[in-house]
Amino acid sequence: MTNPPPSSPTSTCPPRPAPTAPISTRSDERGEGVISAAIAVLVMAFLGVAMWIAFSGTLSTAVKHVNNQVSCVTGVSPGGSPSSRGC
Repeated sequence: MTNPPPSSPTSTCPPRPAPTAPISTRSDERGEGVISAAIAVLVMAFLGVAMWIAFSGTLSTAVKHVNNQVSCVTGVSPGGSPSSRGC
């Protein structure tokens, strides 16, 4: 009769599972945050330019209307000459 071989303490542990993602995949995601931040900055810059263009147009229109109303009330155009515009 033969005796079974003695069991070692490490032979009863299950084997470790293999890693699911290679380490190189993690390094590919390093620039994601920087790229997203740069895109957000560009979007905000374009929105700022669009808002400035809209504000500038609105302001110039408002100045024309105010000058027209001042000339109607005072009878003098903003340049100092008598107003020839109809009110």
